Amino acid sequence: MALDDDIRILSGVGLFEGFTREQLRLMAFGAEATPLKSGRKLYVEDDQADSAYVVVSGRIGLYREMDGRHQAVGEVGPGSMLGELALIADTRRLTSAAAIADSELLRLNRSMFRRILEEYPDLAVILHRRISDELQAMVRRIERLAPRFSS
Repeated sequence: MALDDDIRILSGVGLFEGFTREQLRLMAFGAEATPLKSGRKLYVEDDQADSAYVVVSGRIGLYREMDGRHQAVGEVGPGSMLGELALIADTRRLTSAAAIADSELLRLNRSMFRRILEEYPDLAVILHRRISDELQAMVRRIERLAPRFSS
């Protein structure tokens, strides 16, 4: 895939909203194209996570292992990002992921992402604000649902 195609794909990912073309170019240059055949695993729940993935094409299923069975959690397609927390923190995979159809992904590793943030500290401020806003929105959704689970 051409660098310009990777930049276009990354520009559509919400986490990278507001990144300049040059910043996206650096991200794309450091990204690794990752083809994944239908039925193949991308990663396994509880594995150490050091990278995120952007789905370029295909479908990726997310699932949890429960009592030896796969319990579907969700499904994502082109433009979706998986494991974004791994770009900024040491973490483990919360789910397993496997290709539902032949897929192409971009693998973004943490060290490359941190280098970009060091070179462009204004991005760190933007990302901090974005992550904080998303966390606050999640807390509000949980608070709205909490009465349903109270006894």
